[in-house]
This record gives sequence, structure tokens and C-alpha cells, in this order.
Amino acid sequence: MSSKIYPIGIQSFEKLREEGYCYVDKTSLIYQLTRTGSYYFLSRPRRFGKSLLISTLEAYFQGKKDLFEGLAIAELEKEWTAYPVLHLDLNPDKFDTLENLESMLNTALVSFEEVYGSKTSENTLSARFKGIIERAYKQTGQKVVVLIDEYDKPLLQAMDDDDLQKAFRTTLKALYGVLKSADPYIKFALLTGVTKFSKVSVFSDLNNLTDITRDHRYAEICGITEKEIHENFEEELHELATQNRMTYDEVCAKLKEDYDGYHFTDESVGMYNPFSLLNTFAKMRFGSYWFETGTPTYLVTLLQKHRYDLEEVANVDGITSDMLDSVDAHEITPIPVLYQSGYLTIKDYDPLFGSYRLGFPNREVEQGFLKFILPFYSSTNKFTSSFNVEHFIREVRAGKPEAFLTRLRAFFADTSYELAGGDLEVHYQNILFILFRLTGFYAQVEYHTSHGRVDLVVQTDHYIYVMEFKLHGTAEEAMRQIEEKQYALPFSADPRQLFKIGICFDEKTRNVGEWVIG
Repeated sequence: MSSKIYPIGIQSFEKLREEGYCYVDKTSLIYQLTRTGSYYFLSRPRRFGKSLLISTLEAYFQGKKDLFEGLAIAELEKEWTAYPVLHLDLNPDKFDTLENLESMLNTALVSFEEVYGSKTSENTLSARFKGIIERAYKQTGQKVVVLIDEYDKPLLQAMDDDDLQKAFRTTLKALYGVLKSADPYIKFALLTGVTKFSKVSVFSDLNNLTDITRDHRYAEICGITEKEIHENFEEELHELATQNRMTYDEVCAKLKEDYDGYHFTDESVGMYNPFSLLNTFAKMRFGSYWFETGTPTYLVTLLQKHRYDLEEVANVDGITSDMLDSVDAHEITPIPVLYQSGYLTIKDYDPLFGSYRLGFPNREVEQGFLKFILPFYSSTNKFTSSFNVEHFIREVRAGKPEAFLTRLRAFFADTSYELAGGDLEVHYQNILFILFRLTGFYAQVEYHTSHGRVDLVVQTDHYIYVMEFKLHGTAEEAMRQIEEKQYALPFSADPRQLFKIGICFDEKTRNVGEWVIG
């Protein structure tokens, strides 16, 4: 059994090193970062190691050489100069009013002022912050390091409140703008967050920030690569295989399927989610660890507000670099937020058009996301109980469309009218997409053929289901469309049994009406 202790939830580099937690060495990249520029911004999904990166930089700039013994930077750094460090962490607080934000910022500034003093003439948050930076420089003779962790948390928490969002932007824009006005006194600055708000938002004046979010040189600065897994956790891989009655190769493949797949540039290696990976090694069990820590409801709010087709979320094409890089606080749309939050990642890049294809990074994210959003679309989580899922899966696997369609009818009966909104067809397709995707099957909504678009194709090991839905029509008309447009033709040479299913929805009951199976 491995003797390692895993830094799950540990965000202090000093505690990690002093108490003997395992550490995947990122310090050569940190050294490179500090030697090639002064002002940086980094966006990464939550639980991806941003806070530990900030803490590591804090210890490095404070000159704590002993903490880095045995790491790459110990051989690279020769001077170990101690600089004044101002570390502002917005992660722990809840921001539901402007007063909460201002109180939190005031508390942080007071702690800095206890060290470097204050002036009565500094009567705004930004003026106090700039004064602290100037005095820290003059008192120590060294330029100041400013580290801001989760800079965007207030903005994310006010995603569905335009007035509060505007108030937060105004306050933070002035505060963060100090990084430019106090430039003569600053040696290094890094802001981290989940999203990058742009245009008239907090970054509009900070044109001196270098965004390394999609910089190939720093693609591996947070997260864990497959190479790093084998360098640091080879013993754990063998133990995980033994504990779960799997082969070594099966364990490696499952770890990759469940937790790998994050690509922050079009040419980077896949990055594993460190939180999920370390939890798996600590508990010797696979699980949905990232989602157990909570998923923000603002994502669902965005999807429902825009009546977004969820199948497009699973496979987004034609996304430009500008769309990936920033979130417009005035015109927030789901795809950039989902990408920057880690629910989507880069799957492919077309250099001819300069466009990206996005998709879910791995199984943990896909299944966790769909399980999370199902109750918001159906007003019930009854279907997700093990009993119902088990029966549904068995009926689909056994080639019993009558049985699973009857079960779907019962499920739709529990969905409130209000959730369907104005676009019933998209709403029905979204629910069907979630349900079939959750069962672990390959499901496609509006499957493209040379003759048109099929509403739903479900493929299992032994069966293929080609389904067409009619909101304003009959089941017979739906079946006739399958036949006339030859939707089943692409599967004619497939050895699996094919079911063609025409379904109509009853607008009055807002439920599955009749169906025809061929």
C-alpha cells in the first residue's frame, strides 16, 4: 500500500511541503513564468490547482528556499530574494450584495495596512490598494508581488443579476486597475479565475496583462499529464488495479476515460483533473469527485435562458478564438462560459478557418453535468434512481422499445408545464438526449443523413433505434418521414437489429402520445 498522503483540498504550498504531502513538480514552469514577464492572467476550471499555484508563487517570492528543496526550481534559482507579497483571495466568501464584496476587500486591505501603514487621504478601496503597494516598495526596497486568486468569483455569483453584476464590475475594475497605475512599484502580478470577462468589464483597462490561459508554453502549469502520473504514481496504478480487480492497462484506460481530456491549446497534451485523480488514488475507488464539490447553477440558468440545444453542447463546432477567450458581461452566452468553466474543452482545431470543435473532456464531466441538469429540465429526479435507470437500460439493451417508451411516458408525466417554456420540440429533445446519454449509450439528436436530419439515433451493442418525433402531427406521419427520407439507410449494412420508431407528442398533455414501431 502506498505511503503517500494526498493534498486533497490543500491549497497552501507551505503546508503541503512541511507536512509531507505528495507534490507534482511544476516549479520549472513557475521559474520560466517569473523570468519571461511581469503581468499575467490564467483561467482554469475550478479544482484544477490555481490556488496552489498562487500559494507556490507566494512562497517563492517570499524567498522560502527550504520549501523548494529537491524541486526543479532549487537548481534554477540562485538568489532567493524576498519580496513583499500581497495575496488577495476571493474564493472563500459568498458575494450576494455589494456590501459583502466591499467588506471582504476592506478586511484584506486592513491586513495589508497593518503591515505597511495607511493614509487618511486614501478614502477608496483602489486608492488604499495603490497606497499599500507604494509603501510596501518604499519600506522594503523591493518591488511588490500581487497575487489575486479567483478574481471573478463575485461576477460569477451575480451572473443572473444585471444590477449587482454592474456594481461588482465597477468596484473590481477600479481595484484591479491599480495593477496598471502602480506599475513602477510592481515586480510581478498574477490574476487567476474560472472565466475571463471582457470588453467594458474588469479587464478593459488592463492591457498590460499577458493571458497565458491558452499559451502552449504553460498548458501544463495546472493539472496532471499522463507522463506525470507514471512518474509520480506508478505504485498507485498497480494498487488501484488490484483493489478494483482490473488489469494495469484497464486501470490506465479508465483513468484516461474518466479524468483526462482537458486541452487548453490546440496542440497540448491532455490534462487530467488533479482533484479527481488524487481522490481516486487516496480512496482507491473511481468516482465523480469533481461534481461532488458542487456545480454552479448559473450554468443551467444560461442554458435555459437561451433555450440551448444540449446536443450542440456535446459537440460544438465552428468556435473562433475570440469566442473562447472571453465572456462579455453584457451578452453572456452558454458556450464560452461552459468552456472556461471546464465543462467543455478543445477537441479539434481547423487551421484553415481558425475554428475549434469543443466537447465534453471526459466521462466524469459528461455524466456529472447531465445528472446535475436533469432535475432542472424535468422537475424530478425520480428517473435517476437506480431502480428506474436499471430497468430502462435493460429494456433498451433487450430491444424492448414498447417497454422503454412506456417508461418515458411516465417520466414526462412528472415534468411541469413551466419547464418546457416556449420551444416544446427543443425541450423534449433535450430531455431525451439527457436520458439516453445518461444510460451510457451513444445517442445523437438530429442525426445528419444525406436526406435530412433524424431527431434521435440511439446505438447499443446489439440494437439501433432511429426515432422521429412529431409535435404537430401523428406517429404515422413520423414513420412515413423515416421511410420516405431513408433515415435508416446509413445503417443498412450494420449487423445490429434496427428499430424505426415514429412518435408524436400530445400538446395538450405535453407528453409522449402515440408511437409506431417498425
